[in-house]
Amino acid sequence: MIKNGTSQTDKKNTNKYDWLKVKRFFLGMQGKDGFLLKFIVYGLLITIGFVYLYPLIYMGSYSLKSLDDLLNPLVNWVPTGWYIENYTRAMQVLDFWPTLLQTLYVTVLPALVQTAVAGVIGYGFARFQFPLKKTLFVLVLATFIIPPQVLMIPRYVFFNELGILGNIQSFLLPALFGQGLNSAIFILIFYQFFKMIPQSLEEAAQLDGAGYLRIFATIAIPMAGPAIIISFLFSFVWYWNETSLAAIYFGNSLTTLPLELNRFVATYEQMYAGNLGTSESTINEGINMAGTMLSIIPLLIVYFLTQRWFVEGVDRSGITGE
Repeated sequence: MIKNGTSQTDKKNTNKYDWLKVKRFFLGMQGKDGFLLKFIVYGLLITIGFVYLYPLIYMGSYSLKSLDDLLNPLVNWVPTGWYIENYTRAMQVLDFWPTLLQTLYVTVLPALVQTAVAGVIGYGFARFQFPLKKTLFVLVLATFIIPPQVLMIPRYVFFNELGILGNIQSFLLPALFGQGLNSAIFILIFYQFFKMIPQSLEEAAQLDGAGYLRIFATIAIPMAGPAIIISFLFSFVWYWNETSLAAIYFGNSLTTLPLELNRFVATYEQMYAGNLGTSESTINEGINMAGTMLSIIPLLIVYFLTQRWFVEGVDRSGITGE
């Protein structure tokens, strides 16, 4: 009887132990994630990653296809060979290198100015008390709600009277006064970041005789590295992708890769209009995809070079409140 009771108890303990092992494997225990949670998380990450990567994979594949591969229904994702001629023609149509230099010129400078001005404004709202501070802060944030199309015509008339149309000043002037592309977001990022810096550091610097400008330059700016990085990168990308304002303000004086991509088909047909009856006379999907890839490759290079700082900036300068 004792042996039977002992064996039944051991059997129950074994079954309980096996159940705990199964539960630990699927549901997790003591702070460890189970298989089900990992499966759901990784499944979502793979799905989201595929949604974002699919257009790039599609463009990269079709940009390397020759006309025969495009017409062959058996060739789907992997081309029979790397047809670089698509990129050669696309670079000629885009006038790639001069256009790239102009694009960097009209994006990097406004992004730098916008980041610097947003940092100063954000620090002022975070550290100083002055009349109508809350009202002014709300008005600054309200500029993000107003669609840029509403202000497009009044700004065009204003810039025309100032005589700054057709040059980079039409981008620099709004950025200099905190009215650049989505400047309110960057001001809010800097405001939240500077609010998180302990005031005891600045008070100690004031006891040592440092003024506000020196405190801002030697304490606030070095500690705001993540906010500076994230603001500059977002500003750079937004100025890069801006086509409507660039087309209106710059006219024919300046151009960018996204602008040239908008008129890519028309430019191609003009360049190859004399080659009637040949495969070069009409544009195909491979050449279109090559032109699109060329317009986004610089952004991809910037992202891969600054990925670590970009992720750190998003993590540390998120708009989370204090």
